[in-house]
Amino acid sequence: MLEIITKPLKFDLELKKKIEFICDFCNTTPEFKNGSIRNVDLTNISYIEPHRIIIKGVTLLTFNYSKELYVESLNKKIELKDLESFIKTLK
Repeated sequence: MLEIITKPLKFDLELKKKIEFICDFCNTTPEFKNGSIRNVDLTNISYIEPHRIIIKGVTLLTFNYSKELYVESLNKKIELKDLESFIKTLK
């Protein structure tokens, strides 16, 4: 039987502070959920679950040490520098 081992990841503090600063500037509060690493025991298969940031009901995905945020899925991405203008377009 396959066993999936999940190990939580810590959010990069520098990235978290940058996002909190941008959200404070836009008068909104982000909700952070840590990602994880999932390994299938006795195989070399692993999956890195990205960190989730929820702002005004929209989920953004990010990885540690990345300057890119993914909107809802890994198909659409925005740069961290464009986060303020993205937040202003949300209702």
